[in-house]
Amino acid sequence: MEKPFSVAIDGPSGAGKSTIARAAARRFGFIYVDTGAIYRTLGLAVRRAGLGEHDERGVSELLPSVRISLRYDGEGGQRMYLGDEDVSGSIRTQEIAMYASGVSAMPAVRAKLLEMQRSLAREHSVVMDGRDIATVVLPDADLKVFLTASPEKRAERRYAELRGRGSEESYEQVLRETLRRDGQDESRAAAPLRRAEDAVVVDTSELTLEESIEAVCSLIAGRLGGDGGE
Repeated sequence: MEKPFSVAIDGPSGAGKSTIARAAARRFGFIYVDTGAIYRTLGLAVRRAGLGEHDERGVSELLPSVRISLRYDGEGGQRMYLGDEDVSGSIRTQEIAMYASGVSAMPAVRAKLLEMQRSLAREHSVVMDGRDIATVVLPDADLKVFLTASPEKRAERRYAELRGRGSEESYEQVLRETLRRDGQDESRAAAPLRRAEDAVVVDTSELTLEESIEAVCSLIAGRLGGDGGE
C-alpha cells in the first residue's frame, strides 16, 4: 500500500472502541492507536502531581515536564509510558478515566497531543479510536466510524470489566459515571464528542463482540476494495 490508510473510530465510553479497533488493526496489519490511553496517561500524571482534573492553569504549567510515549509489544499491543514507567495497567481505573475526560477538554492539552496522533497516521496505516478522531484529529481519514451503544449496555460492559479486575464498584455507580462522562465529553468546549457527518454509525447494543468486529472489518475491507486483510 503506497499511501497509509487511516480508520477513525469515535464514540462514547464503553461502546467497545478499543477492543474492536485493536482487533481490526490486527486483521489488516495496521497500527492500533488508542488515543484514550494517551489522555489517561496524562490524567495519571495530573493526578500524581496533586492537581484537579479541571485545574487548567496547573495542568498547563505541568505539561512541559510530562513525557508520554507509545510502544508496541510483539503482538501489536499498545503500551503507554509515563517517562520510563509502563503505566498501561495503572491508567485503567474509573478515577483516571474521569481525569482523562477532564484534561482532554483543555485546549493546551489537545494541542500538545494532537501532533503525536497525526504523525502516527502519516507514517503508518492506522486504526485510531477516541472521541474526536474523525472530526478533529484525522478529518480526512479514509474511513470514519461512529461506534455507539445504549448507556445501560455500556455500563454493563464496563461493570463486568471492572469486576474482572477485582473492583467492588456497583453497577449503579458505573452507570452514574458513564452518564456523567457522556455529559462531560459532549458538552466540553474543545473538541466535544460528536459524530462526523460522513461517519458510518455502528450500534453495538445488540451485537456480540465478534459481530461488532466483523461489522467494522467489513467496512474497512469495502474501502480497501474488498481486501480482507491478513
